[in-house]
Amino acid sequence: MLNNLLREIIPLTPGDCFTIFTRVKSDFDFPLHSHDEIELNFIHNGKGVRRIIGDHISVIDDYELVMIGSNLPHMWETYEFEGKEMTEVTIQFHKDFLDEKFLNRNQMSWMRKMIELSSRGILFSKETTQKIMPRLLNLDKKQGFDSVLELLSVLHDLSTSKNMQTLSDNIFFNQESYNSRRIQRVMEYVNHHFHQNISLGEVAKLVNMTEMSFSRFFKRRTGVTFMDSLLECRLGNACRMLIDTTQSVSEIAYHCGFNNISNFNRLFKKRKGCTPKEFRHDYNFYGNRKFI
Repeated sequence: MLNNLLREIIPLTPGDCFTIFTRVKSDFDFPLHSHDEIELNFIHNGKGVRRIIGDHISVIDDYELVMIGSNLPHMWETYEFEGKEMTEVTIQFHKDFLDEKFLNRNQMSWMRKMIELSSRGILFSKETTQKIMPRLLNLDKKQGFDSVLELLSVLHDLSTSKNMQTLSDNIFFNQESYNSRRIQRVMEYVNHHFHQNISLGEVAKLVNMTEMSFSRFFKRRTGVTFMDSLLECRLGNACRMLIDTTQSVSEIAYHCGFNNISNFNRLFKKRKGCTPKEFRHDYNFYGNRKFI
């Protein structure tokens, strides 16, 4: 299904820095889609609306602010929304709006990290969203260079905000990069052998480290334990197979390295908030939506 994903053509010319739309609406009718541009999307009074970003599906609260990286599939569905109207502000900018050389300057480290994380989708905290909301609602009133400066200021403040949450799993789009040759080697091994039994000792030996030293090293470099990373890889591949194949849930579980179907279902629901069958149904249903 991802191969047939709708490609949205953004009304953003090569000579523009960004585009902004402010709308008051009562429902969502745009299907699952992607585009080259990076998107910042704000929704107010949208409690009950359902959001899909990559392999992450969730019902939103009154306030919602997310950043969506280039070519990351996403959509919002009216779902359980019972209000009369909601406000949506959508800002889209070229992926080279912030040039790579510019982002590599020391002063831009926070923003560089945020742009990298946006490849998985970022959900900003409610506190951050409420604080930024007035600036987003007034951004379309600014003109020319002042509007560009304000957007840069908003992006900077978001990049230094607390409690941002990444949404889609790394492996779902295979876009993770590592600043360590040893970590890179381990993850390449995991990506090729995730369907097999992989022990901590096995991967530690791969990079000539003891299990204890490797565990500390991996956690320090990635922020998660190796076993958590292995689980994320397996679940990410399971999500792709649920979307792209017609194989049964049990077949997918065993293919992705889970020897116990009950354990697979439990871990999947804990991480994704739904069962594998529910995930497949929701993703396929929303992904096949037509324009209304």
